[in-house]
Amino acid sequence: MEDYLQKLNPEQKLAAQHIKGPLMIIAGAGSGKTRVLTYRIVHLLKTGVNPHNILSLTFTNKASKEMRNRIETIVGQSNSRSLWMGTFHSVFSKILRFEAEKLNYPSNFTIYDTDDSKSLVRSIIKELNLDKDIYKVNVIRNRISSLKNNFINPVSYSNKSELLQTDKIAKRTEFGRIYQMYVKRCEKASAMDFDDLLIKTYQLLDNHPEVLLRYQGKFKYILIDEYQDTNHIQYLIIKKLAALNENICIVGDDAQSIYAFRGANIQNILNFKLDYPDFKTYKLEQNYRSTSTIVEAANSIIKNNEKQLKKNIWTKNSKGDKIIICKTGSDNDEGRLVANTIGDIELREQAHHKEFAILYRTNAQSRAFEESLRKRNIAYKIYGGLSFYQRKEIKDLLAYYRLAINPNDEEAFKRIINYPTRGIGATTIQRLNVFANEHDKSIWEVINHLDEIEININKGTQIKLKEFAIMINSFIISTRKKEAYIVAEEIAKQTGLFNDLYSDKSPEGVSRFENIQELLNGIKDFSETAEKGVNKLPDFMEDVALLTDQDKESEEDFNKVTLMTVHAAKGLEFPYVFVVGLEENLFPSMMSGESQENLEEERRLFYVAITRAEKRLFLSFASSRFKWGQYTDCEPSRFISELDESFLEKHEITPKNKKDFSPHKIYAKTKFKKKEYSAATKKFIPPKNLTNINRAKNISINESDLSKIQAGMKVKHARFGEGKVLTISGEGSDKKAGVFFSGFGLKQLLLKFAKLEIL
Repeated sequence: MEDYLQKLNPEQKLAAQHIKGPLMIIAGAGSGKTRVLTYRIVHLLKTGVNPHNILSLTFTNKASKEMRNRIETIVGQSNSRSLWMGTFHSVFSKILRFEAEKLNYPSNFTIYDTDDSKSLVRSIIKELNLDKDIYKVNVIRNRISSLKNNFINPVSYSNKSELLQTDKIAKRTEFGRIYQMYVKRCEKASAMDFDDLLIKTYQLLDNHPEVLLRYQGKFKYILIDEYQDTNHIQYLIIKKLAALNENICIVGDDAQSIYAFRGANIQNILNFKLDYPDFKTYKLEQNYRSTSTIVEAANSIIKNNEKQLKKNIWTKNSKGDKIIICKTGSDNDEGRLVANTIGDIELREQAHHKEFAILYRTNAQSRAFEESLRKRNIAYKIYGGLSFYQRKEIKDLLAYYRLAINPNDEEAFKRIINYPTRGIGATTIQRLNVFANEHDKSIWEVINHLDEIEININKGTQIKLKEFAIMINSFIISTRKKEAYIVAEEIAKQTGLFNDLYSDKSPEGVSRFENIQELLNGIKDFSETAEKGVNKLPDFMEDVALLTDQDKESEEDFNKVTLMTVHAAKGLEFPYVFVVGLEENLFPSMMSGESQENLEEERRLFYVAITRAEKRLFLSFASSRFKWGQYTDCEPSRFISELDESFLEKHEITPKNKKDFSPHKIYAKTKFKKKEYSAATKKFIPPKNLTNINRAKNISINESDLSKIQAGMKVKHARFGEGKVLTISGEGSDKKAGVFFSGFGLKQLLLKFAKLEIL
């Protein structure tokens, strides 16, 4: 037997060895589905299947890269790189670039991310002088997305009386006009948004039978990860591509279908048997991630759902600790308890920040936890917050790169036409915009032909616009000929952006300049590692445009406590997990009461939350929560009562016991014997050989030593390495230093804990 198959359990092995015909792999939480997908592809290659004939679709670049790397170690680089493997959006954008002419698009079309789409909507609302409180950018953009995904274009929208009536009631009578302008402006800018990448792929296959037949013949074997998360359009595209050979393998778990709000359709996986009656099913039911207590508790929750594919998840892992459920007086008390518990576990179990996750139902809940973590000086990150690629200076430089690839890109043009400052003001940009719209041209076409048109812009400004056009045209030529890093550095310097940031010596300016250098380092690495022919700037920009949230985590975020919504946590795992805010109308949400379907989705969301935990799981809820400017009484979530009592240990923090209620009393029980904790008296009796740890008392602070560290000094930090002190603030033991570390940026450090070494 092949070595790679020996790494699989019996059911995983059967799934990996299945070659012909439709296959459904039901993969429970932590059951090793990525491994099975990976080895199934390896097995196909080992049995003689051409890598060019395999299509593997995932929902994150991170997942596809992980799979490709594993495959490469077994079958070699040439085979792994020849696979059609990536996210739905990345693979479909590749197909669209090959077939762009059939859709009347250039192959160098720009991909608009969410921010670009919002910016365009915002511009249209402003141009039409509409009330931005009625025409809210997010609402309009989401409505456009929803209509697109239901195959409703601006023309069909205007013919649907129920949609028109809905917008009339909401006082959005101009929505149809906005939608029409949005679509037209995207086409004029040679841009597609994320929805277009799916819709236009479907249209391409639906309207061009010869193209469909070619890709059906090409993709003889199709594998789809997280099939329960596919939406209607993804389902239709996959069904078309798989129709000829029906060698389709789907992997998923209906119990983890939690994205209905963004179009995911659980029926896609539940109805797989209807599309492929002769399908084969394998169930991956062994959980390798969590303790048996967590696995069994999760089973006790999900069994309450009626619509599901039956399975019995089990594990050989140890029993582990009971799940702690704690009731607190308020959301602030909940925040303090969680932060104190994390600090306590880190001290007692030598755990690291990165091992902890706090999961909540809505982003608004993060405040209490952020405040409490800051007070304890515990580093944390908000997952889904500002990523490296969303920083202003990075987006500015990327906008130049986008223009060099597609000069019709209107959003990129507006972003940098006057940055760095070149004397082209808002009035000029507005006149260019109006002229372009009136003559159905892109702004680029207008400024590239200024000598041939009559426009109300003075001669001096016209000269500046022509100089700008000459510069961009030179970048366009370079982009086609040179590899990514050479042209990227050339653009950064010739635009003046590099010098503009370098001349700003403020701490923020230094940090921004370092970020630009870091971007160029990333492009250099891309140029050196990419295959010849795909190492140009457009190839790099394609990768950036299609990054998902999970792909955007930076190195500096590595060792921090993670705060995130449960939706964002799917696919991740942590040794210690806190699921917070378990109250009715919060989790499950208020909307869940509208239907049984909604409630079942919330229950699946809770199932996903608790199955993120590897060894310790903590659940908490508050009896009152600050909402709408006042405290509101809360009821515990119904999901708590659905958990099997035998796996739980319940505690309550009251005003009476709040003061001496230390976290290790309930959370660090693995360190103490049973007799050392009396449930009857609720009193914690520490072992005789255990020293009471007090962080403040154990740190010897000599204020005169702290005074030696001054701005301008070079220092060394145990984790961040060498850096330069830029600012000093605070007094005595509260003194802080703003230190700039190459590769990590500016860090604010409390000197009494930082242990900086003066160089």
